[in-house]
Amino acid sequence: MKIAEVARASFVPGKLPAGMDMGLIEAAVVAPPGPTFPNGCHVCEGEIDAETGRVEIVRYVVVDDVGIMLNQLMVNGQVHGGIVQGAGQMLIERVVYDSDIGQLLTGIFMDNAMPRADDFPSFDIEANEVPAKTNSLGFKGAGEGGTVGALPAIANAVLDALAPLGVQHLDMPFTPERVWRVI
Repeated sequence: MKIAEVARASFVPGKLPAGMDMGLIEAAVVAPPGPTFPNGCHVCEGEIDAETGRVEIVRYVVVDDVGIMLNQLMVNGQVHGGIVQGAGQMLIERVVYDSDIGQLLTGIFMDNAMPRADDFPSFDIEANEVPAKTNSLGFKGAGEGGTVGALPAIANAVLDALAPLGVQHLDMPFTPERVWRVI
C-alpha cells in the first residue's frame, strides 16, 4: 500500500481498527524528568578611547556547552545574536522615562542606539558538547546563552580597564559619555 492510500484510508471509518481516531494527526505531551543547564565561559577584551570614552570590543571568546548540537551554525548564530544583544544593553541602549509623567522617551530606534555588525570583531566560539542526562537526545539549549554571558564579560572588561583610575562601579549602559566622565 502506498503512503497516499494509507492517508486516504485513515479518513474512512470502516477501514480503521476499532477505537482508532480518524486521520493521521497525533499529539503528545512530553515532560522531561528535570531541567537542563547549559553553561559556558565568555571572555571580552576591550579598549577605551580616553579622549571620547568609547568602548571598543577588540576580542570576544566563548566556550559554550549547550549539550548535543543539531546544527552548530545555528547555535553559533544564536550565540552571536545574544552577544550583540548583551553588548547593546551594556554599552549603548538606555531606557529613559519622563520623570513627571512616566512616558517612555526612548521607545523607537530613532531615540535609542542599536548595535551594528561593524561595532564588533569576529567572535571566537568553541563548543564543549556534554550531553544532558535529562533527555534522550542530550539537548540543553542555546537561545539566551550569548546574552547571559555578554553582560558580565563586557562589564568586567570595562571595569578592569578603568580600575587603574580607581573606578570600581559604573551604572550601565557604559555609554561613551558615562565612561568619559569617570575618566
